[in-house]
Parts: sequence; structure tokens; C-alpha cells
Amino acid sequence: MATITHAREAVVQTLYAKDQGNDNAYDQFEEILKDKKIKGPKADFARKLLKGVIEHLEEIDKTIKDHLIDWDFNRLDKVDKQILRVGTYELLYTDTPFQIVIDEAVKIAKNFSEDKAKSFINGILDKIAKEVREDAKK
Repeated sequence: MATITHAREAVVQTLYAKDQGNDNAYDQFEEILKDKKIKGPKADFARKLLKGVIEHLEEIDKTIKDHLIDWDFNRLDKVDKQILRVGTYELLYTDTPFQIVIDEAVKIAKNFSEDKAKSFINGILDKIAKEVREDAKK
């Protein structure tokens, strides 16, 4: 049975394919959902997530760049970059609790990235979440 994590993974995979030069990646998204048996509200969530990341990509990338210390955005691992993009979108533009966003991103990193990526992704998203929470208090 597909989970919300699977829905997020489908978005990460689609963004990764696009980043790797697959110009049809967005068109193939529905096929990925079907293959992963992501249906109903979970599929709707995935569609909304992908659309949101695409629409806000410039702001998302700027936010990530602003939180990188001694890292060049263009040299980030391609999968890690997509995980960060999805997590950053959720932190900035949804009401999903930050703990869930970070936990889901780390879970996806466990499945698709190197071991060290988990703590890196956790750290970047945690910094972004703290900033978002501080801005909300103002």
C-alpha cells in the first residue's frame, strides 16, 4: 500500500529526472504514480507538491542557498538537492508540521542517498524551519 512517503518519493524522482535532462519527466509523473500505486488523496498530495515545487523553484533554491555554509549549491548531490527542494517547499508553503517534513526528508534520504546525506539534509531543513518559525512570530 502506498504511503505519503511514497508520494514524496515520486516527486523527488520526477524532479531528479527533470534535473538529469529528461524533458518529459513532468509528463511521466502520472505513470510514476500509477506504477507506485499512489492513488486518491495521496496522489492529489503528490500532484500539489510537484506543482508547488515547480512554481516556487526560484525561491526554494534561493532559500536553500542562503542556508548552505561552505557548500556550493551546484555541487550538491542531485538526489539530495531534490529532497531539499521538496522539504523546503513544504516548510515555506504548507502547514505540514516541520518535524514531519524533516522526518520524511531524512527517511527519503535513507532510501536514495548516501549515509552522510541524512544529517546534512536534516541540518539544512532544520535551519530553514527555525527561520520560518521565527518569521511567523513577527
